[in-house]
Amino acid sequence: MTHSLPLLPTSLVGSYAQPEWLIDRKKLAGRFPPRVRAKELWRVAPEHLEEAQNDATRLAIRDQELAGLDIITDGEMRRESYSNRFATALDGVDIDNPGSALDRSGHPNPVPRVVGKITRKHAVEVDDVKFLRANTDRTIKITVPGPFTMSQQAQNDYYSDPGEMAQDYAAAVNEEIRDLFAAGADIVQIDEPYMQARPEPARQYGLDALNRALEGIDGETAVHICFGYAAIIHERPEGYSFLPEFSGCSCKSVSIETAQSSLDCKVLETLPDKKIILGVLDLSVPEIESPETVANRIRRALPHKDARNIVVAPDCGLKYLPRDIAFGKMKAMADGAAIVRAELS
Repeated sequence: MTHSLPLLPTSLVGSYAQPEWLIDRKKLAGRFPPRVRAKELWRVAPEHLEEAQNDATRLAIRDQELAGLDIITDGEMRRESYSNRFATALDGVDIDNPGSALDRSGHPNPVPRVVGKITRKHAVEVDDVKFLRANTDRTIKITVPGPFTMSQQAQNDYYSDPGEMAQDYAAAVNEEIRDLFAAGADIVQIDEPYMQARPEPARQYGLDALNRALEGIDGETAVHICFGYAAIIHERPEGYSFLPEFSGCSCKSVSIETAQSSLDCKVLETLPDKKIILGVLDLSVPEIESPETVANRIRRALPHKDARNIVVAPDCGLKYLPRDIAFGKMKAMADGAAIVRAELS
């Protein structure tokens, strides 16, 4: 039984800081986010890795509960990056002979090489949802990489039409989402940061692929876009290059960042029919925000979006922050939301 959500519920975007005993955080921070498997990042021997990841997931869940979050994720403890675990589990991908593609920073990065039709072989994250559901009675959310983003994080050696490739990624994501809801997920979030990074192809075929991924899905769905991990992408534009277009998406919520970029929240008015997952934690600085700072960032959005349609969250994933700072920011976020909630009540 999940908890009923209060006004201005709080949630992570997806990832939480992984423990140093689980993953080599220095190696993780010293490279671009992996698009192919990066098993060398794990500190635990393969025969003990699942047990260690389970333990880390329990800790991530408890930290979220202790901080007062209303919607709980698994913290993505089992992932080397938000996208590579799913993207490398698909048929049609040669993971032993990776290709290369430019990351959103403009640097080449090893990526899955597409050599055949993209299809889903099996469920990838269903056991993750079942484990999360068994370890909290609060509302739970799981994240999956989006079809457009995965198509941009691959070397295409098979398809003549990139839109067709994105559609096949979308079909695989759609199958996964259906199984995630069946396994007990309350919310499924699709991560599509490359829609912001590459708006022109996103308009050409990315939005169609995203809607295909959501086709026939009745559960609570969200889409996350962002300007990139603050630890890697340091400069922020003044506004989004792809945001009003989500009014044509069948998702229920759109996750955007407003803290580091000091985004003009008037842009929220371009999505009148969507809930907003409002990013209010600046992940580019180690300082832990005060609850009042968080409250002010929430208040900036209220003239442009009804509080009943706002979920309070970090700008992006907490993966690259030290654990103590990640927890402190998360706690400040929950406390800041409580301040505004009390004011509105």
